[in-house]
Amino acid sequence: MPRFSVIVPCFKVQGFLRECLDSVLAQSFDDFELIAVDDCSPDGCGAILDEYAARDRRVRVLHLPENVGLGRARNAGMPGARGDYLFFLDSDDTLTPGALRAVADRLAEARDPDVLVFDYARTYWWGGTRRNALADVLAEAGDDTFTAAQYPRILDLLMVVWNKVYRREFVAENGFEFPPGYYEDTPWTFPVMLSAGRIATLDRICLNYRQRRQGNILSTTSRKHFDIHDQYERVFAFVDRRPELSGWLPYLHRKMGEHCLDILAKPDRLPPADKAEFFRRTARMFREHRPAAALVDGEVAVLGGTWAAYQVKRQAARAGREAARRAGLGGRAVAARLRGGWAALHRCRPLDENLVVYSASSHRGMLGDPAAVYRAAREIAPHLRGVWVVRDAEAAGQLPPDVEHVIMGSRRYLEVTARAKFFVNDVNWPGSLAKRPGSVHIHTHQGTPLKYLGADLLDKPGARLGFDVPQMLRRADRWDYSLVASRHAELVWERAYPCHFTSVRSGSPRNDVLVNGGAGDFRRRHGIPRDHTVVLYAPTRRDYRRGGYVERLDPARFAADLGEGHTLVVRLHPSLATGPARGMGLSELARRGIVVDATDEPHLEDVLLAADVLVTDYSSVMFDYANLDRPIVVHADDWPAYTASRGTYVDITAEPPGHVAGSYRELAWLFASGSWRDEESARLRAKFRSRFCEFEDGRAAERVVRTLLLGEDMPGADIRLPGQSAGRDVLTSA
Repeated sequence: MPRFSVIVPCFKVQGFLRECLDSVLAQSFDDFELIAVDDCSPDGCGAILDEYAARDRRVRVLHLPENVGLGRARNAGMPGARGDYLFFLDSDDTLTPGALRAVADRLAEARDPDVLVFDYARTYWWGGTRRNALADVLAEAGDDTFTAAQYPRILDLLMVVWNKVYRREFVAENGFEFPPGYYEDTPWTFPVMLSAGRIATLDRICLNYRQRRQGNILSTTSRKHFDIHDQYERVFAFVDRRPELSGWLPYLHRKMGEHCLDILAKPDRLPPADKAEFFRRTARMFREHRPAAALVDGEVAVLGGTWAAYQVKRQAARAGREAARRAGLGGRAVAARLRGGWAALHRCRPLDENLVVYSASSHRGMLGDPAAVYRAAREIAPHLRGVWVVRDAEAAGQLPPDVEHVIMGSRRYLEVTARAKFFVNDVNWPGSLAKRPGSVHIHTHQGTPLKYLGADLLDKPGARLGFDVPQMLRRADRWDYSLVASRHAELVWERAYPCHFTSVRSGSPRNDVLVNGGAGDFRRRHGIPRDHTVVLYAPTRRDYRRGGYVERLDPARFAADLGEGHTLVVRLHPSLATGPARGMGLSELARRGIVVDATDEPHLEDVLLAADVLVTDYSSVMFDYANLDRPIVVHADDWPAYTASRGTYVDITAEPPGHVAGSYRELAWLFASGSWRDEESARLRAKFRSRFCEFEDGRAAERVVRTLLLGEDMPGADIRLPGQSAGRDVLTSA
C-alpha cells in the first residue's frame, strides 16, 4: 500500500500537463501512486497520460466517457486509490522538489493526522513567485495536532483542496466527496476541516500554484459564478446534520457573505447585467441563514441594505481611485487621442464583411503563410478584397502591380484597419491597432517552433533582450485563430502564448507548394546546372553572442569539400541579413561564384524546392523542408550552449530529421561517404515528418479560406479549442 495517492484530474491542460506529471514522478520520495483522470479532454491530455503510464508503473490512467467537471473527476479517482493519504493535485500546478518527502516526514512526526495543511507559492506567467501571504498561520500552529476549534486561524487560509493531504480512511468514514459546480472546493474543505479530529501543519512550500494569464475557470465572465450560493447551501446543510458543529454557523454565515461580495467586486467574474441579481440573491441567503448570535458589521453590512446602496458605496470608492489616477495623466493622452481620431471616425462605420487585411514578416511584403492564404482567397473567393500592409514605399514597390496595399501608419492604413472584418498576419499587429468586436484575427506564425518563444522567454534573459514579453502577449490577446501544422506546434503555442484563441489544425499554407511538389525557378535564375546536387546551408542566429552571428563553419571550405557536381547555397537568418555575417565573407564568396547567397530571396519555398539536401543547425526551416521528403543533416556542434541560452522544445539531437554532426569533421565525412542520404537518414526523416508535419496535406491555404474566411464546411478541417481557452468544452469541426 503506497503512502500517497496523488489524484490529478485533467481537462484541456495539455500545455501544462507534462510539467505537472514530471514534478510528481521526479520526487525523491517514491512511495506513491499517481491516478490521472482524463475528464474526456478534447485536446492531447489523454494521449499524454497514456504515454506516461506506459513508461512508469506508478501512473494509472482513468479515461472518463464524458466530461463531468473538476470535482466529480476527483471523485472518480478516489475509489481506486490505495494510498494512506489522498493528495489532490490540479494538473496545471506542480510539486516543489522534495515536497512528498517533507510531507511524509511531517505525517510520521504528527502520528498520521486526519489532515495535514502545507504551504504554497503563487507562480505567475511572467516569471514572478509570491509566497502565501498567510504563511505565518502555519508556523504559529506549532508542532502538535489540533482541531479547528482549538486553532480557528487555520480557517483563514485559502479554502482550497490542493494545499492539504487527507487520511484516506478519514475521508471514507465521513463519506466526503466533491459536488458538481464551479466552487466545488468550498463544500469539501469546510466540512473536512470542521470534522477533522487531528490537524497538523507543515510550514514549507510544497506546491507551485500556477496563476494562469488566461483560462482560469474562476476568472471567466459567466453566470456560472452563481454556483457559489448552491455550494454554501451545501455547507449549511452539512452543519445542520451535525449539531455538534452548530457553533460554527456565525463564522460560516460571515464567510459566505465575504466570499460572495468578493466575487461581485471582481470585474472579470459576473456579466454586468447579472450583478444586481447576484447581490439580491446573496442578501436573501445572508438573511435566511443568519444565526441569532451573528454580528453583521464591516464589509458584510452592505448585505443588509439595497443594491442601489451597494452601488453608491462602490462608485464612491471608484471615484476616489479615478481622481488619483487622473492626477498623474500627462500630455501624452492628448496626443494619443489626436492620433486615434481619424481611425475612430471609421470605427463608427460597420465592418466591411469582405475586407481582409494581410501582413507578413513585420510588414516586409507579400510573404509566407499570409501570401499563400491571399493567393488562395483570390482564386476561391474573388469577392473578398485583400489589402496588404507594408512598412514603406520600398516594400510597396516589390509587390505585384495588381496587389492593393497601404503604408503602415498612413491615413489609408487607419481607415482600412478600422473597417476590416479579417486580419491575417504571421507577426503580431502593433499595439495601436484596436480590435473591433466582430473582427477576426488569424495568426499564422512563422513556422513550427523549435526554440523558446513568447512567455517561455521570461526565463531566458539573453534571448528576450529587447522583447517586451507582456506587451507581446497583450497583442496576442487579439488572436481568434492560431494555425498549427502539428500537435507539437499546437502544444507550444498554447504554452508560449497563454491567451484566448482557437487552434486550427490546418497545416502551414506556405508549405502547400512543398507538399504538392511545385516547381520554382531558383536554379535557372542563379545559373545552377541541372545535374548539380544543391546543398542548402541555413544556419540560425545565436542568442549567446551579441549580434546573433556565430560562424559555425567556413562556407568556402565546405563548398570545396563538397567537390565537383555540387552547389552550396547559403541562406542566413533574416535577422542576420544586414549584419556582419555577409560582410565577413559571404558576399565576396557569392561574387566569386563559390557559393550562392540566397539570404535576400523573398520566397523561401523557391529556395527549398531547389535544394537536394538541407544542412542546418537549429533553424525551423527544417520542419518546412521535411515536407519535401529530402535528406536533412543537422550540424549541432554548439547544442549545449544554444539550449542553455535560448531554450528548445525538442532535443533535435535526440529526435533529428536526419544524421547529426557534432563537428565540421563529422559533417564533411557524411557528405564524402554518401551517408547523408542512406537508409538511416530516410528512417529518421520519416519519423520526424510523422510527428512534425502531421497536418500538412497541401490544402492548408484552401482550408483557411473556406473555413475561416467564408465559414464553409470542408472535410478534414479540424478546429479545436486550446487547453487554456475558456470557451466550449467540445471539439468542433468546421
